[in-house]
Amino acid sequence: MRELKRLRVQANRTQEEVVRELSDLARRLHTEGRLIKAPTFTVRQYAKWESADLPPWPYPDSRAVLAAYWKRSVEELGFRPRTDEGGSPRGLTPVPLISQASPGPRLAATGFSALNDQAPPPWLAETTTGTNRAGEWRISPEEVELLSGAADDNYAIDQQFGANRLWRPTWAHLLWTHHMIDRGIYDDALGQRLHALAGKLTTSLGWFCYDAGRQAQARQYFSEALNAANYTSDDMLASRTLSNMARQAVDLNKGREAVRFARLGQRHAELWDAPSRVTALLAIREAQGHARVGDVFNCEAAVKRAWQAWERGDHELDPDWAHFLNLAELTCLEGMCRLDLGQMARAQELLARSEALQDAAHSRNRGMCLGRLSVAALQNGDVDHGLAASTEALRLVQGGMSSMRTTAQLKIIHDGLLPHRRARGVGGLLEQIRTHVA
Repeated sequence: MRELKRLRVQANRTQEEVVRELSDLARRLHTEGRLIKAPTFTVRQYAKWESADLPPWPYPDSRAVLAAYWKRSVEELGFRPRTDEGGSPRGLTPVPLISQASPGPRLAATGFSALNDQAPPPWLAETTTGTNRAGEWRISPEEVELLSGAADDNYAIDQQFGANRLWRPTWAHLLWTHHMIDRGIYDDALGQRLHALAGKLTTSLGWFCYDAGRQAQARQYFSEALNAANYTSDDMLASRTLSNMARQAVDLNKGREAVRFARLGQRHAELWDAPSRVTALLAIREAQGHARVGDVFNCEAAVKRAWQAWERGDHELDPDWAHFLNLAELTCLEGMCRLDLGQMARAQELLARSEALQDAAHSRNRGMCLGRLSVAALQNGDVDHGLAASTEALRLVQGGMSSMRTTAQLKIIHDGLLPHRRARGVGGLLEQIRTHVA
């Protein structure tokens, strides 16, 4: 017996009753703003799902309603993602499902895990459950909204100043969210929001750890974010996380891995009909992976796709985590590809153009661009422009930039300046860099 039918029979429901309840739930989720539109369900469609050996993969909104109704992921209900022409899955995340109970009423508890660098990940922190109804903890939507707003604030701070000082507060926010999930009392709708918040915080924490130079922890949090995305059928979270993982893989000199992550992110993006800005981001992430391994042909193709997608313009559905990909940033990312490919003149041209376009709201990204521009200029023998870019990058770091990636870039700049240490102004700048990164 198919899983969908087994669950329906167990619940003593007819197909007509389930379809009616699914439609009611879809309208409610849409009213609450959790669905872009309310999907429609028919008895004929549901009967096909129940009878098929491999039920057709539902659209994203339908998957969300099915998962919320049955309190199981759609994979557990027997669905599998569509396949491409070669027969490979178009969107299944290759990580195990997390073993979490379905959200539901919980009793409050006592105890709290210590926050320190050696503490276990938030989802492994010990939670003790109590039985005292007088001490119950009812979660309010305002609490969840407050934490979600804090996550957005930290992301904005990261864009301006870097993430060295952000991973700890985000760790604390995520730990608190898991305590709310494990110890609080809430309905199914708020439970879905809590799990979505946990996924959002987890992938943000992975990015902040990456930017702070904590690479092992970043990989751990990215992997857990993918688990959360798989558990909740959240293709948007999967796309975001895989984009982050591709960027980290490039920095770890794992170009082929970056390409795999970016392509898998593109498959997830197709499943939620991602806007063109997301498509452009994942394409340029793929291009960076190709560039790191010296694959000029595939890099050029991916760069072209990125620009074609980006030029389709903004969309009201652009997620906040993709807003950074403006003209300046996409130009910088292509310049980084050219730098990895050894196309120094083209790299310097693109990076100089990007630096001129950067705004104050993305000063961390401007610092990264300046660092790459310095390297490209020095490789081209353009010491004056290399020195100017290096000086400005150092000024940003001294002004409060807290990204370890920018600091690491300063070390690369230092080594690039050494052969020119007798040139005017270079010796003093080398001394300043050594003072800062020592």
